[in-house]
Amino acid sequence: MIAAQHLTKRYGAKVAVDDVGFEVRPGLVTGFLGPNGAGKSTTMRMIVGLDRPDAGSVTVSGVPYRELRSPLTEVGALLDAKAWHPGRTAERHLLGLAATHGIGKARVREVLELTGLEAVARKRVGGFSLGMGQRLGIAAALLGDPHTLILDEPVNGLDPEGVAWVRRLLRSLAGEGRAVLLSSHLMSEMAQVADRVVVLGRGRVLADQSIDEMLSSSGTHLVHVRGSGVDRLPQLLAADGVTVTQLAPDAVEVSGVPAPRIAQVAVANAIDLEELSPRRATLEERYMALTNDAVEYRTEAVR
Repeated sequence: MIAAQHLTKRYGAKVAVDDVGFEVRPGLVTGFLGPNGAGKSTTMRMIVGLDRPDAGSVTVSGVPYRELRSPLTEVGALLDAKAWHPGRTAERHLLGLAATHGIGKARVREVLELTGLEAVARKRVGGFSLGMGQRLGIAAALLGDPHTLILDEPVNGLDPEGVAWVRRLLRSLAGEGRAVLLSSHLMSEMAQVADRVVVLGRGRVLADQSIDEMLSSSGTHLVHVRGSGVDRLPQLLAADGVTVTQLAPDAVEVSGVPAPRIAQVAVANAIDLEELSPRRATLEERYMALTNDAVEYRTEAVR
């Protein structure tokens, strides 16, 4: 298990991580989310001892990473998909890592097969595509058969088959009782694979919940409404402080008011409803709402 308590890291006047605390528990995939500059990479670097916190602590299996007697068999990390020498082959890269922990050649062959790299095992990695480099990084993370996995954007550059493979792999690893910390900007993938999510914004924890808790605690009603005259709803519901999004000439999505209130207004104003469907907010919608005030690098809306 990974346990972070009151982690704080400053770079000059900038506070990159501010009193962050969370746990990554065995048997679960914990999603690690946040806008660019939120402090995710710094936090992951502190977990594996690449950065020292200015305050607080983080342990893996109860001890700081630097005190682990056999780090590669305790923690598998993919923080940089290009953390290899371009002149080495995939096989030689993994053999070099294996030699540091007394891991045999059989395990190297095993992870090459697991990640689909057997056919290119003796090719120089400098010629690898981004997706192949990601597979090699995952192979390196799995090499020591670790109890804990830390993966930063592992599906970046992978084709659809590769993305689906990573999804199955992570669920399988969690099913074996391993602790998995997964950072990704792909909300659709995160919604399918994560059991819990930790959301950072401007260096602070904005949410630490199960996926179900996060999606059901939005406090925002979303209702799909279809029928003749639904374009009048923005005016009729103005006093309720709702947001109405036009989806089609006869369809809108209403946010901020429950379905019974919409039905009441529609009946009172002779709107002929054909559909009134409440729906749960998506992970992307909840994430955007949580981080709206924590986006450091904001782009202008396309006109």
